[in-house]
Amino acid sequence: MSDALHIILDDTAMTAAGQGNVLASRLIHRAHAEPGWYLYAPACALVEADRARPGTAEHLAALPGITVLDLDLPAVLALAGCDTWAAAHSQYAARPTPDRPDGAIVATTSPKRWHGEPVRVLDLNA
Repeated sequence: MSDALHIILDDTAMTAAGQGNVLASRLIHRAHAEPGWYLYAPACALVEADRARPGTAEHLAALPGITVLDLDLPAVLALAGCDTWAAAHSQYAARPTPDRPDGAIVATTSPKRWHGEPVRVLDLNA
């Protein structure tokens, strides 16, 4: 296992960050200030967060501690059969990769959405 902590923000976590969620704000601060903390915003989840709360995408994309994950061809192929692209892209992004051999944790304010899915979840509800 790696000592690095990789966290995927789903659309609900991104919206919550824009509304002042303390736990989401702490994640953003740590990703910016502490080595080994990595925070990711899947592009499809970023779109849904911006639809729910306009301005969210521009704000989060400007933060230095957040890496926006593009919708590349492997992601497109994984999402093609899914109903909700935001959740599907977040789940795809949480899979293990060479850069994230242990995968990533999905931060969310809607943990029930992830019940039964093959992801680890960080509940941002205080």
